[in-house]
Amino acid sequence: MQIITSNDAAALLKDGMTVAASAFGGCCHPEAISAAVEQRFLAEGGPRGLTLLFAASAGDRKTRGMGHFGHEGLAKRVIAGGWRGTPRLGELALAEKIDAYCWPQGVIAQLYRAIAAGQPGVVTHIGLGSFMDPRNGGGRMNESTTEELVERISLRGRDWLLYPSMPLDCVLLRGTTADEDGNITLEDEAFPVDVLAMAQAGRNSGGIVIVQVKRIAERGSLPAADVRIPGMLVDYVVVCDDPTQHGISFGEADNIAYTGRLRSAVSQLPPLPLTVDKVIQRRAFQELLGRKGATINLGIGIAAGIGRIASEEAFDDYTVTIESGVIGGIPAEELSFGAAVNPSAIIAQASQFDFYDGGGLDLAFLGMAEVDIRGAVNVSRFGKTIVGVGGFTNIAQTAGSVVYMGSFSHGGADIRVADGKLSIVADGRSCKIVDKVAQVSSDPHAAPVGQRQIVVTERAVFHVIDGRLTLTEVAPGIDARTDVIERLPAGVAIADRLVLMDTHLFHPSPMKDFAHED
Repeated sequence: MQIITSNDAAALLKDGMTVAASAFGGCCHPEAISAAVEQRFLAEGGPRGLTLLFAASAGDRKTRGMGHFGHEGLAKRVIAGGWRGTPRLGELALAEKIDAYCWPQGVIAQLYRAIAAGQPGVVTHIGLGSFMDPRNGGGRMNESTTEELVERISLRGRDWLLYPSMPLDCVLLRGTTADEDGNITLEDEAFPVDVLAMAQAGRNSGGIVIVQVKRIAERGSLPAADVRIPGMLVDYVVVCDDPTQHGISFGEADNIAYTGRLRSAVSQLPPLPLTVDKVIQRRAFQELLGRKGATINLGIGIAAGIGRIASEEAFDDYTVTIESGVIGGIPAEELSFGAAVNPSAIIAQASQFDFYDGGGLDLAFLGMAEVDIRGAVNVSRFGKTIVGVGGFTNIAQTAGSVVYMGSFSHGGADIRVADGKLSIVADGRSCKIVDKVAQVSSDPHAAPVGQRQIVVTERAVFHVIDGRLTLTEVAPGIDARTDVIERLPAGVAIADRLVLMDTHLFHPSPMKDFAHED
């Protein structure tokens, strides 16, 4: 193991390499190394023609993380689960400047283990019927991407997808402390993602493994049980104690409540203000009230707020899980998403997806960009934006029940919540309930038999009944026909008796304060 600078690390990347990097949103990314690669490219014009592989979204939705690689010529191909955090790469894909693929986040997390083990790839049911199925494009995100990578195969009388392995020439990882032999611990990291499997994959591919850490410790001083990456897998270590390049996330320099070093007094968290989003979160939360003891997942964005709602309502009879590998606690939001305050356990990301893919989730809360009349959901591409699926497909295709959350319309809406009702001052230009989604991120026909699917918006609730989206509830204060029914595409069913959404959703006080009225 050699200790080198971030500039030295950047100089190790050669033209045409396949480079994998750790990250989960704004967490766990070796920012100093990525920034140095960008600086080298802008100064020297190299490296060029890289293939990039990363599982979760890997950036700050601006320029950091894998966004540093978002320059024409630097990358030639990107295979990623989440694209939201790297808009520069998305712009290159939309401009047909790179080959662009989107694969499920969980599949890529598991793929590192397959590469390490010399296996042909990941064989899974995840993605069947979606745009990642080769019958529907094979995960290709633009016209210039022509090579078919994903295969549809038949084993034991069932159809499966094969996501292929590939050798990794360079693996960029992050840890906290390295000893003089290169053993790596992660005590200040929010979670480990898949650093061990990635290091093994790099080593067994004949590639180089570079790890960014905060500090160097004396040889033999790290407890063996704390070492997450053995030194035999590490070629180079970059030391970076700059919190802007080695904070716990792109949103926070540190938060010891994420790592288990401190249990935060969550009772001191202020209540969220009453907004349209909070109405949606509260109505979704009601689905959890009826599932005591459930194991759940919270997706990114609006869905992540369910944990705060549960805390406000003093409800804790459930176990929350996040794709990152975090179990328990209250999920963080925005650039710290993936972490949680006061987690009870933290496991590898791929192991979390093993549990999801096998049907371990009782209930999942996920965002949505648009939903169509048969219940297909798009979260991955809309307009001129490539977001990717992240862990959405893994979860939507396997959970026992799924609650999709989002506003009813978008584009210029002015909607207010007061006095126990909803007031639509100005509606959005277009409805998110459509005849056919632009891209199928999860095919409802690939979901487990009996899966309960619900769509929650601020003014209406829908259930998928017999393969058809059905309006079942409307908000108090609105005109159901004008504000909802007339905006729906033909093909959406209307329940024989529409139910009024609980008026307690539209009051600022916690809903439990009204329990005596029921």
